[in-house]
Amino acid sequence: MKKTDYLVITFSETTMALYMEKMCRRNEKPGRIIPLPREIDAGCGLAWATQQKEKKPWEDYLLKQGIEYESMVEVSI
Repeated sequence: MKKTDYLVITFSETTMALYMEKMCRRNEKPGRIIPLPREIDAGCGLAWATQQKEKKPWEDYLLKQGIEYESMVEVSI
């Protein structure tokens, strides 16, 4: 099975992960909510995964939307 590289955005609170999903759907941003990969240690059990791996556009988007995140990590899943 071939693995795919993703940028995974983690959150300290579940409410922020769900808000991220809501805002990304509204603004047609690519990605989806996933269970937190076991390779990553974060506060909540949900994360946002996207194949758009450039961090800067995501950092800008999160700031603009008022979404608080914990970290951004590239992983293969």
